[in-house]
Amino acid sequence: MNILEKIIADKYREVSERSSLLPIKLLEQSIYFEGKVVSMKKYVTNPEKSGIIAEFKRKSPSKGMINGSASVEKVSIGYMQAGASALSILTDKEYFGGTSEDLKAARRFNFCPIIRKDFIVDEYQIIEAKSIGADCILLIAAALEPAKLKSLAAFAKSLGLEVLMEVHDGEELERSLCENLDLVGVNNRNLKTFEVSVDTSIALVDKIPASFVKVSESGISDPNTMVELKKAGFDGFLIGENFMKSSRPEQAAYNFIKEYRKLLAASELTKA
Repeated sequence: MNILEKIIADKYREVSERSSLLPIKLLEQSIYFEGKVVSMKKYVTNPEKSGIIAEFKRKSPSKGMINGSASVEKVSIGYMQAGASALSILTDKEYFGGTSEDLKAARRFNFCPIIRKDFIVDEYQIIEAKSIGADCILLIAAALEPAKLKSLAAFAKSLGLEVLMEVHDGEELERSLCENLDLVGVNNRNLKTFEVSVDTSIALVDKIPASFVKVSESGISDPNTMVELKKAGFDGFLIGENFMKSSRPEQAAYNFIKEYRKLLAASELTKA
C-alpha cells in the first residue's frame, strides 16, 4: 500500500467517526453555512494579485515537521498583505498537522477565497468544509474513481462551493475532467514517490481546457520558475512548503512575490 492509499483508508475511518460525533444537522447550523462564497476563480485570475494560493501547512508525510509553531492568524494575514490571491489551509491532522479550527481562524481574519486542503472522499466532508468557512474544496483525481469525483464535484456546486481538481498526469486529467470543476491543478509532486518536477505542469498545461483556471502546485521555490509557468499558461500557483519552512512564512511570501513581480515586469518589457 502506497502512502496515498494509506491516507485514503484512514480518511474513510476518520469520516465515519466524525460524522457519528457531529451530525450534518449540527454542521448546517454554522454561521458560515448560508454565507456567500468568495470566488477562488476570480481572485486567482485577478491581474492585480499574484495568482499565488499561499498554503498554511505544519508538516507533511514527505518532509515531517516543517513549522510546528506557526500562527494561523499571523501567517494568513501576512500572506494576504504580501499579495497572495487566496489561502490554502490544511485540515488533515494525522499527516499534515492541520485542523478545522485552522481554517475557521483563517476565515475569521481574512476576506479572501480559502480552499480546504484535505483528502475528500465523502459528501460529509464537503458539508463540513462549508460549515467551517471554506469557499473551495480540493478533489484529488488519484484518490477518487471518476464517477465518484464527478458526483462529489456536483454536490459541492450544489452548496455553492468552487472545486479545484488535482491531477498528476494526462491519464488522470482525461478521465476526471467534468463540468462542475472551476480550477484544475497539476501537482508536480508524485504522491506515490514524492519526487517533484515542474516539467509535469509544463507537459499538461495545454491539455487542460481553457474554460478552467489552471494551477501549478508544489515544488515552486524560485520566482523564475513561476514566471516560466505563467508564460506557459498557468493562472495560479499553490505554494506552501517554500514559505512555511521559513521562521516567518509571511515574510518569505512577501520577498518571493516582490521578486516575482520584478521578474515578470522585466520579462514583459523585453517582450514589448
